[in-house]
Amino acid sequence: MGVTTFTQEITTKVSPARMFKALILDIHLVPKIMPQFIKSIEFVEGDGGVGSIKKTTLAEGTPFRYLKHRIDALDADNCMCNYTLIEGDVLGDKLESISYEITSHYQTKGDYNVKEEDIKEAKDKHIEVYKIVEEYLLANPNVDAEATCAC
Repeated sequence: MGVTTFTQEITTKVSPARMFKALILDIHLVPKIMPQFIKSIEFVEGDGGVGSIKKTTLAEGTPFRYLKHRIDALDADNCMCNYTLIEGDVLGDKLESISYEITSHYQTKGDYNVKEEDIKEAKDKHIEVYKIVEEYLLANPNVDAEATCAC
């Protein structure tokens, strides 16, 4: 098994606390903001705290059906969440899991090496999600998506 790691920095016009709340704490917002990509998000284990498992069902027409993430660490006061993609067709037969912190760690199966174009595609998707959420929050300043974290 190998590990490929990358770091990504995203600049946004929305406060880090508000982005954190919209993307991590208020998961019900994401399907409403991006119905073309995400059909639903629900906790299948736990209540959103550490150890919880969240299932994201993707919209029809997207290349994948679903993802399951486990929350490994959550510190809302400091806008920090570490989670691991543990199941879903996006992993295919080459990836064991993907852990997300400030960096992403792709845990591969066997001697498979993650291709640079796959990492670029993942980065581009993350940026797209952030930009869609940012646009929504800027257009809807009254949406209660302000966290109390000190980030």
